[in-house]
Amino acid sequence: MRRRTNKRSRKVNKKKNIVLINSIIVVMALILFSVIFSILNMGNNRTILGIKIEGIDVSNLSQEEVTSKINNWKQELLNSEINLKYEELEENISTQEIIDNIEVESAIQEACKTGKEGNIIQNNYEILFTMLFGKNISINLNINEENIDKQIEEIDGKLPGAVIENNYYIEESNLIIKSGQEGITTKKEELKKQIEDELKKQNKETIEIPVQEVSPKEIDLEKIHDEIYKEPENAYIKEEPVEIHPHVNGVDFAITVAEAKDIIKEKKEEYTIPLKITVPEKTIDSLAGEAFPVSLGEFVTRYDVKDQNRSENLAIASKKIDGTIILPGETFSYNKVVGERTISEGYKEAGQYIGGKLVNGIGGGICQLSSTLYNAVLYANLEIVARTNHGYLCAYINGGRDATVVYGSIDFQFKNTRKYPVKIKSTVRNGVVEVAIYGIPEEKEYEVVIEDEIVETIPNTTTYIDDNTLEKGTEITEQQGFEGAKSITYKVLKYQGVVESKTLLSNDTYKPMETVIRRGTK
Repeated sequence: MRRRTNKRSRKVNKKKNIVLINSIIVVMALILFSVIFSILNMGNNRTILGIKIEGIDVSNLSQEEVTSKINNWKQELLNSEINLKYEELEENISTQEIIDNIEVESAIQEACKTGKEGNIIQNNYEILFTMLFGKNISINLNINEENIDKQIEEIDGKLPGAVIENNYYIEESNLIIKSGQEGITTKKEELKKQIEDELKKQNKETIEIPVQEVSPKEIDLEKIHDEIYKEPENAYIKEEPVEIHPHVNGVDFAITVAEAKDIIKEKKEEYTIPLKITVPEKTIDSLAGEAFPVSLGEFVTRYDVKDQNRSENLAIASKKIDGTIILPGETFSYNKVVGERTISEGYKEAGQYIGGKLVNGIGGGICQLSSTLYNAVLYANLEIVARTNHGYLCAYINGGRDATVVYGSIDFQFKNTRKYPVKIKSTVRNGVVEVAIYGIPEEKEYEVVIEDEIVETIPNTTTYIDDNTLEKGTEITEQQGFEGAKSITYKVLKYQGVVESKTLLSNDTYKPMETVIRRGTK
């Protein structure tokens, strides 16, 4: 009995020894394979299989090849556009204007070092895992929040049926407050998130602009009073170094705030609050020769004198801005200075583009003045705060050089970033609109060169309308169309003939205007 047990025990031990030996052989083989696999990959200067950057396959590439491929992707991204749409409104946002930086370097380094920086076991695991399941490395985009907010604000003002906020302006000795109107506005945070999500996509889709119904904010008389209130100050000039201190007219309500609140209790489109204007003893006009001796920037456009209504509109708006002084650090608002374009102000109906058609509107044509001013401001090297291009190309100025305005929604604004005050000189006569910015030259004055280029033309279409009042074969052009375009505009600063900077001003898109022809069927 004992012999039989010992024999069985020896057989079990023998099997265990065989299993142990086999296990040791397998482990040794795995270790040997792992060592060989690691040695082979240690000498491999190419990326491992299965690795991607932002969905782009960069497997089995050298670092130079990865860098080239990702930099091409980066350039394509910067040259792309985000398309947005709401009803008939279509807008494009250049990615270059809203991306500050694309951090490709860290992603390239991570791709090239994957599976090569740990110990043998870590490297082998990372290589095998990446080969089996893949690895996608993200690239960080640094978004310019200020620019994207500005782009959305511009789109907000162009929305069909956009809300019109309460506005005010000073006219002689009165404060004119215009009531706003209910309308829509973009859901800004939601739209911003959609734009940011769309940026990296290879095949970008048109974003439907999310909107919401809103009411204009309540009129805040205390806030308006604080904004317009000023104590009178005399103008004077200091020398060595030169300092110009323009006069300041004293401005205050001629009535109490409580009395002003009574005026706006009634629902009206317009309210008038009387003001008390106090002119100081010494005004800047008495210092005009010293304070504004030279033209810092000027621009000219031409108009058709035969279009009398348009000519009168231009002349009225020109008188409003002529002589305006902008202090250092102060921002000029075209809509605030010019005010609302109404018949009571003398404005006439003239041609303007609305909804894809040329129609008559009160104050039509004064965008030519804002566009002329825009260019004078550029040549004076002042900072542009708000500027929007027209929906269609303008006959009086190149694409990329215009600045449209719509009272209550779209404004043209610039900031005096110079050391001294500047003064606007504006004239409209004999078919010429001329605007100049006057002031004192600074120690280092740049030569400003504006480069504008049409980079793409957009063909227009022709629509035929059957007309049974016309003889068959007769055609009458009801609306003459023209092509649209995409433009790019730069500002170049030169000093003593040498280029010191080249700044992108804008990427603009102008829609084509369709040709409409009536053809007879009678």
